[in-house]
Amino acid sequence: MKWTQATVRSSHFRPAQVLVVGFAALIVVGTVLLMLPIATADGSIPAFSTALFTATSAVCVTGLVVVSTASYWSLFGQLVILLLIQIGGLGIMTAATLIALLLGRRIGLRERLVIQQAMGGASLAGLVRLTKGVLVATFLIEGLGATLLTIRFAAQFPLGQALYYGVFHSISAFNNAGFHLFNTSLVPYVADPAVNLLIATLFIVGGLGFIVIADLYRWRTHRHWHLAVHSWLVLRVTGLLLVLGTVLVLLLEFNNPGTLGPLPWPQKLLAAFFQSAAPRSCGFHTVMTNQLRPATLLLVMILMFIGASPGSTGGGIKTTTFAAVVMNLASIIRGKRSVVINLRQIPGEIVERAQVILAISLSLVLGAAFLLLTFGQGTFLAVLFESFSAVGTVGLSMGLTPQLTSAGRFVLIVAMFAGRLGPLTVATALAGPSHEGVRYPQERISVG
Repeated sequence: MKWTQATVRSSHFRPAQVLVVGFAALIVVGTVLLMLPIATADGSIPAFSTALFTATSAVCVTGLVVVSTASYWSLFGQLVILLLIQIGGLGIMTAATLIALLLGRRIGLRERLVIQQAMGGASLAGLVRLTKGVLVATFLIEGLGATLLTIRFAAQFPLGQALYYGVFHSISAFNNAGFHLFNTSLVPYVADPAVNLLIATLFIVGGLGFIVIADLYRWRTHRHWHLAVHSWLVLRVTGLLLVLGTVLVLLLEFNNPGTLGPLPWPQKLLAAFFQSAAPRSCGFHTVMTNQLRPATLLLVMILMFIGASPGSTGGGIKTTTFAAVVMNLASIIRGKRSVVINLRQIPGEIVERAQVILAISLSLVLGAAFLLLTFGQGTFLAVLFESFSAVGTVGLSMGLTPQLTSAGRFVLIVAMFAGRLGPLTVATALAGPSHEGVRYPQERISVG
């Protein structure tokens, strides 16, 4: 983290570049640690592609795996994965800020600019205070989740194992990582309300975004505080997607013998809710994904693409991006020139940014799918599903990822990396500085 702080101070790096370099450095460190013999259950040295893929998936809080987390990795390896999930979920600069604060170091303007980029465009005012709040909220929520999950798992496992399972799955869920220590994710707990609701609450709250969590806290503790338009939009889009997703999954899978079919009515509703919530960026599942009907798989891909909210532990294009694009489309159809949300006009540059993010993200998904199909990695549906999951940093899989060759793994590694940082952030980091010194005459072209 000292290296990250020094990198931020360097005048040669823009905020987007610092984030890219920081995440890449963390992946390299994680890969090295996972390649140690002590990291595997049998003491062998894993293949480089296995260690790199696992480290990338953990840092990018995705959850796609090429080997079983529970059986392939030792306790040391699992703890490395858990640490990578925690740092990746918090963000490189948030973790670096924590160390700087503990050491009593001052957070300069350059560090604040990078934190602003990582937080999804939060104001520079009160940014360090917000970062402190992020850290406190994270550890409090994860601690509460770990305690409740430990109580539940204690009825099934010895106390020490229950505690470890509670901590691991609480951190994995809140950070929207989807890593688990069971052979088939949470399928054995499909009828367990405690596990379903606890895990779902953790990844839904983690996916709201730290800015929204802080705004909700102020709204609850200050009588005259009004939610920001950003928070208002995030909460409504999240609620709409949860309700609509639950209803559609329930209708599509109601009689499917491989998923909801054998379950009684209350458990069908619980499983439908979990399957509609998890694709928003968390790779846990309580029914087998490869048993879902094609229409449901398409719905899941759409939910994975939308993802969580800005400044959160989740991925995807983000709920506000989706809302801005849809509302802009509605405004254009109605002949209006601006997007208005909750009696507030959204700046044109924000709408343009949302459209760019949508275009780049969709191009990344299609590019990853094209390369995987070119390399002969699987069927069209499985490849497309895995590509959406990687770019959305979700972690749901139809079973293709463990079968990938080294070339296929590398494609998904790049997709997960770009998806976690944000395709626009990566593009900005790779692009040179902009120069707008020349303006040319305008001329119309025909479109549509």
